[in-house]
Amino acid sequence: MRSNRAQDGGAAALCSIDWHYMAPLILVFCFGIVNFAAHKALLESNHPMLAQVPWFFQALGGRLSLVVEFVMLLGVMIVAAAGSTGWALLYALYTALNGVSAWLIFSGRV
Repeated sequence: MRSNRAQDGGAAALCSIDWHYMAPLILVFCFGIVNFAAHKALLESNHPMLAQVPWFFQALGGRLSLVVEFVMLLGVMIVAAAGSTGWALLYALYTALNGVSAWLIFSGRV
């Protein structure tokens, strides 16, 4: 027969997580998914504006810009895990600007 103490081990571990530090990290990760999706969609759209970006962002078929996006995400996740909510908020603003930019491009307003 199992004791109640053994069954509650998962609940105790869940309660010991410091959600104050985990919430910004989880949000930054979700924002990163949104940024990658918008970035990838823009690269695959072959929009005429892509021909005007600097050559170093066109390297590897635009994949170098995805590497830059990943490095930014990784850096913000590291500082968010350390407890810096300011960088997480800045990345949220960056995500909002990326979303507006993608909407403007795909709606034909640019």
